Amino acid sequence: MKFPGFFTVLLGLVLITASGEQSVSTEKWTVPAAEGRKKNPVAVSESSLAAGQKIYVKRCLACHGTTGNGDGPDAADLGIHPAKLSDPLIRQETDGELFWKITVGKKPMPNYATRLSPTDRWNVINYLRSLARR
Repeated sequence: MKFPGFFTVLLGLVLITASGEQSVSTEKWTVPAAEGRKKNPVAVSESSLAAGQKIYVKRCLACHGTTGNGDGPDAADLGIHPAKLSDPLIRQETDGELFWKITVGKKPMPNYATRLSPTDRWNVINYLRSLARR
C-alpha cells in the first residue's frame, strides 16, 4: 500500500506551499538602502503627472483605488489590503523606495521591471505624490 505515503507527502507539499504563499504577503517589505537613496530623475511637470495618471489608471487603480486608499474594485479579491498610498508612512518613503517596490513587486502586486519603463515608473511616483497632497 503505497497510497497512504503518497497522500502524506502530497498533503505536506500542499501545506508547505500554502504557508509559503502566506509568508510572501506578510513579510516586511525591506528596500535595500542603496535603492532607497535613488533620486527621481523625472521633474514634476504637467506632462509627467498626466503620464503618471494614465499609467496609474491602467495598472494601479484596480487595487489601490481612484484616490490611492487601497479600495479599488479588485482589492477585495486579493486576500490582503493593498497599500493605502495616502497613508503618512507611505508618503514618508523616498522616491527610490517606491521605485524599487514598483520595480520588484511583492505578491500579489506584480513587478513592473519589464512592464513599465523606468521613466514610466518615475512618472507614476510623481503622480502618487500628487495624490497624497489632495
